[in-house]
Amino acid sequence: MSAEASTSDLISVVSLLGAAVVAVPIFKKIGLGSVLGYLAAGLAIGPFGLKLFNDPQAILHVAELGVVMFLFVIGLEMQPSHLWSLRRQIFGLGSMQCLVCGILLTLVGMGFGFPLAVSFVSAMGFVLTSTAIVMQLLGERGDIAAPRGQRMVSILLFEDLLIVPLLAIVAFIAPPALDASAVAAPSRWGVIGLALASLAALVAAGVWLLNPFFRVLANAKAREVMTAAALLVVLGAALLMQLGGLSMAMGAFLAGVLLSESTFRHQLEADIEPFRGLLLGLFFLGVGMSLDLSVVAANWQLIVAGVLALMATKALCIYVVARLTKSSHADALDRAVLMAQGGEFAFVLFAAAVGARVIDATVNANMTAIVVLSMALTPLVVLVHQRFGPRAKVSMEGVEAPQDRQSSVLVIGFGRVGQIASQGVLARGASLTVIDNDTQVIRDAQTYLGFKVYYGDGGRSDVLHAAGAHTANAILVCVDDKAAATRIAESVRAECPHARVLVRAFDREHAVELVKTDGADVVIRETFESAMKMGYEAMLATGATEEEAEAVVSDLRRLDSERFDLEVAGDAFAGRALLRAGLRKKDNPDASTQAHV
Repeated sequence: MSAEASTSDLISVVSLLGAAVVAVPIFKKIGLGSVLGYLAAGLAIGPFGLKLFNDPQAILHVAELGVVMFLFVIGLEMQPSHLWSLRRQIFGLGSMQCLVCGILLTLVGMGFGFPLAVSFVSAMGFVLTSTAIVMQLLGERGDIAAPRGQRMVSILLFEDLLIVPLLAIVAFIAPPALDASAVAAPSRWGVIGLALASLAALVAAGVWLLNPFFRVLANAKAREVMTAAALLVVLGAALLMQLGGLSMAMGAFLAGVLLSESTFRHQLEADIEPFRGLLLGLFFLGVGMSLDLSVVAANWQLIVAGVLALMATKALCIYVVARLTKSSHADALDRAVLMAQGGEFAFVLFAAAVGARVIDATVNANMTAIVVLSMALTPLVVLVHQRFGPRAKVSMEGVEAPQDRQSSVLVIGFGRVGQIASQGVLARGASLTVIDNDTQVIRDAQTYLGFKVYYGDGGRSDVLHAAGAHTANAILVCVDDKAAATRIAESVRAECPHARVLVRAFDREHAVELVKTDGADVVIRETFESAMKMGYEAMLATGATEEEAEAVVSDLRRLDSERFDLEVAGDAFAGRALLRAGLRKKDNPDASTQAHV
């Protein structure tokens, strides 16, 4: 019997993995995103599909740890000072959005004919946006660190905090008979005290215990123990918050924030990442399984109307609040589309309301179906919005355009190459101006490096003059885009013939193109120098002396230069012939060193 149970469990695991592996790549390939792929896979293998699973709630309880770990990783990226800078967005913007949405959604429920208490609980459950879906969609498009992404994260954090007072309100509005029998129930002040004590314990542990704890484990040099410790911290923080009546995800987030300045931050993130991805996917599978198609079929008119009315009302509220708080039309519309669904904490609130007899089982089933459908529809709505909606304008928050700059060196593009190339100039004490057209790069340079980068397109003559190109002795074009680098180099050459132009080339063909168009004085192929250094070290490793290795490298450079000149002259065939002649060295060990490429 135990062997049969073990086989059944293994079949379940294989089914889950197989559904995800098949559905997610297909949905991503056709442009529908991974979240919708997980939801569709869960529906297919759940109790209303192939019936490979009959208890989706059991899956959801385990898979909620994926949301917990996701919030921990987000917390690792947010230093306490950064989180403190978001306090107005968390408590101001978050409370404003929840209040407006809660009032209007309650009125929608009453419009459907439900009593005030039922309408309020249903509305507040729908107010609690799905952290998992929003964070996943933001992560897929790289917007978590952007200002509009940070606003959504702030609202989600406030909604996680909101679950505690909502549960207290459910207990307060419970029918009198239930209150009379619950003599031993803790007071509301006791609940609040327990929550504050849990928060204080977590903060104290994070400040005084976690770093020494990980330092001891690191000295033990046992990688598997470090992974276990990372899981212990995440799950322990979640458990502590749950015991205090708070959100598990909030506990994990705070643990991440407290470790955000630790030297072990990157190691922790690497250890948690595989578990986070698997469990978060499992959560979406569980949501897809929990969509009760029999309830939808029996009450399809009410559920369809509820989904449309609640999503439309919530989206409208979010848009209005965003516009009132001075967000652009595109940003407000984007936030409304992303956050118009209900979320996973609605299930917790509805379960508590059923237990307190505030709502009955029928309302719970209908509202659960409405929330799940809204979560499933969100990726589709986002996709439609991306295809047909207005393009969001680039946020210029914290970004400044150059004006009347005068420097001896101008760097265009401040990615990995631009940052390294500028260090020598700074070390020599020369004046330097840097411009980039990626606003997030500019903000990150200011935040993490304390370095001033100006916003601008280096291909525009007015931007070049404002950035001081007319006084620069050298202009470094370091952008990570072949076409843009060529365009900028040509513009710089035309506008600033006096300056020495140094351009980062994407590859050999790009370097040839730059030389042919006379767009640069010096062309640096981004892989050539590092490859030459690697070959030099490889020769030393095989027993060559430094003199021998340097001689070979010198020959390689000379032959590469000859081949390059031939290609610039338009004789690519001769260049390739020279390459083949050099490669024959490996087949003829007695050939002269001159045969090397």
